[in-house]
Amino acid sequence: MAKISYASLKLKTNTQIKEIKWEDKTIEVAQYLPINDKYDLIMITLQKAKEDILYNPVKLDMYFHLHLIYMYTNLSFTDKQKEDEAKIYDTLESSGLLTEIIKNMSEAEYNDLWDKLNDYMEAELKYTTTIAAVIKTFINELPAQMQAAVDIVNNFDKEKFSEVTNFAKALNGGRDI
Repeated sequence: MAKISYASLKLKTNTQIKEIKWEDKTIEVAQYLPINDKYDLIMITLQKAKEDILYNPVKLDMYFHLHLIYMYTNLSFTDKQKEDEAKIYDTLESSGLLTEIIKNMSEAEYNDLWDKLNDYMEAELKYTTTIAAVIKTFINELPAQMQAAVDIVNNFDKEKFSEVTNFAKALNGGRDI
């Protein structure tokens, strides 16, 4: 088999853009996002949608689609607007603009991202229920728990305990408890 030089292929990353008209504006929708950006999109979506050890499906949907908008389009949002992402999502969703943008994305790109997001989430949820994860959590939290126990012992006031004991004896007719 003859070797072919990668450089000789002169490959370039897909920078294709689709344009959609929305009212009097032209919105650009990228057809491909570099892998590092895809990774960031998935991880920040999962981070924002996680509540304790579970993922909130409503937040998962909202953040996934918002991050698609942020990263695949030329729409810009101020920091002040991003303080209420639920409002941004509701406006994009109810106006139909979100659906229009998704229709103009590469279907393969969209499905691949959604699948990877769900694959990662499922793998993490499976792992967190294994004995290895429970042991790891126990080991990681043990020092903090031990410190809390040491603090309780160090802050133990024998005089106050003695007063409580005396009060209990008095309630018990002077007999030991």
